Amino acid sequence: MGANKKKTVAIIGAGPVGLAAAAHVLECGFEPVVLEAGGDIADAVRQWSHVRLFSPWEFNLDKAATRLLKAAGWNAPDPALYPTGGELIEAYLRPLATRTALRDHIRLSSRVTGISRVGFDKVKTRGRAEAAFEIRYRNGADAGTVFADAVIDASGTWSSPNPAGANGLPAIGEAAAAANVAYGMPDVTQADRRRYAGRRVAVLGAGHSAAGTLIDLIGLAAEEPGTRVIWLLRGNDPTKSFGGGANDALAARGALGSMLSGLVAEKRVQVETHFRVSHVTATGSGLRIGAGSACCGRHVEVDELIVATGFRPDLGFLGELRLGLDPALDCPPLLAPLIDPNEHSCGTVRPHGARELAQPEPGLYFAGMKSYGRAPTFLMLTGYEQVRSIVAEIAGDHEAARRVELVLPETGVCSISRTAGSVVGRGGEAAVDTGGDGCGCSSAKTSPEPQTVPRQSVSCCG
Repeated sequence: MGANKKKTVAIIGAGPVGLAAAAHVLECGFEPVVLEAGGDIADAVRQWSHVRLFSPWEFNLDKAATRLLKAAGWNAPDPALYPTGGELIEAYLRPLATRTALRDHIRLSSRVTGISRVGFDKVKTRGRAEAAFEIRYRNGADAGTVFADAVIDASGTWSSPNPAGANGLPAIGEAAAAANVAYGMPDVTQADRRRYAGRRVAVLGAGHSAAGTLIDLIGLAAEEPGTRVIWLLRGNDPTKSFGGGANDALAARGALGSMLSGLVAEKRVQVETHFRVSHVTATGSGLRIGAGSACCGRHVEVDELIVATGFRPDLGFLGELRLGLDPALDCPPLLAPLIDPNEHSCGTVRPHGARELAQPEPGLYFAGMKSYGRAPTFLMLTGYEQVRSIVAEIAGDHEAARRVELVLPETGVCSISRTAGSVVGRGGEAAVDTGGDGCGCSSAKTSPEPQTVPRQSVSCCG
């Protein structure tokens, strides 16, 4: 690379973190190229646009992105209001992508299919770090190629939901029954209402997205006769999903658990514990979901199955690059001890940046939800801090890359049902559930002054 050549940074994904990365790259005087697989920006966020974040606008905006927007005459939303995913797109991400200098750097419907180094396969070492990245993508029937000096993979995990099978593999028959299986947190009370109203619906999972979906379905059952809700738990103790109730440091998380606990106590949901799904069979009347062997296990009969068991990263297009990943979480090894769900909630993860996110392939970084691999929760502001540090490192400002510019709360995550009133603490960060038994949620610092938000979904996945 010539001394005067402007660096090109390829960014995979045009979600909140990917666009923030592009804003930082542009601010540094480099050339960002954003490759978005979807036909529009923030395609994953669009799929949970009905969900309301559990944090106000104040904590959902990246600083570099905000500077670009203000220069374009953008009026910031009320910092105290809580946006939905759809509002996040229309009031923030879309103006960022269309009204600022970023508009000329985004390629939509451009799904990355492979990345390598020019003239180097995975085995060859000498001179590798000086070779440009070659990123291949497909746009409809056409193929394209981008050459870059660095790559930030902020493609997320939304497109790779964990399957229903208890062993991490799809349950036998799961693919064949796909027409009656949904993943994540569908909009069961509005956009998807006709699909679930008056039906027998099973929800598999023990995280916050499962809890929020169960609460929504129970509310739907109160309005739509014949709707029956079944909660499938891999573990033996449903109370683990209820959290600390009134003693929870995060008011809304406690409210969510208390709400679900009360509904279970009222027997408004059928609970099946230790239900480790092994088979899903499409029948003439719906689905037969089995746990254990086909001949000797238990089963339930439903019309629809919602799998809320989290997500995992897609690593397929990175096969020609040298990766270093934690063997359990599929995340950068230095990050793994900080986010291991066996040890931490998302709010206890200290800020981190380029050092923890760099891969053995020089110039390749994971950011956003992709960086957390299979770990279950991710704070949006963490992603913004990640890309600030990464871009500083790419620019050669190692001191700025190491500097911590974010203080995170020591609270976890939550999602609140749209079918009942909810209590939301003031202040905090948006967070997303990305793995484990959860899908979508948001997090916040708490204060002694809760705010009541009636009939809204306080959650996010994306």
